[in-house]
Order: sequence, then C-alpha cells, then structure tokens
Amino acid sequence: MIDVKLVVDLNRCQGYAQCVFLAPDVFTLHGEEALLYDAGPTDDERDRVSQAAAACPVHAITTDIPDHRDGQ
Repeated sequence: MIDVKLVVDLNRCQGYAQCVFLAPDVFTLHGEEALLYDAGPTDDERDRVSQAAAACPVHAITTDIPDHRDGQ
C-alpha cells in the first residue's frame, strides 16, 4: 500500500469541519477552529480523504490523489 500525502493550508481553513465529518480518523478539530490532521494517512483512507478535500468549502486541502475535486 502507498500512503496518501495531504496538506491543509491552515491560513485558508475556516474551521467548517466538513473534513472532520468525512474522514474523522485523519482530521480532528481541536477547540472550535484549530484543525489537526495526519499529513500521511494510509491508502485505506484514500476515498475518505478525497471526499474531504472535495467537500472543503474554501479548498484548503490538497492531496496527491489525482483530480480529487473533479471526480476523475
């Protein structure tokens, strides 16, 4: 298995927490707005991380999953 690489632009993140709901093993909200995340989740989390990145309303999450926002 190959690990997924992801980055969250914490300056852009507004704490909407859509990612937390979609991939709770990867993203957690500390307090009301501080997002914590695993920058190298396992391949098992790939679908959930892709959904979380696509659901971010401010596009703060980027991954190495090809075209995760386009659904391709």
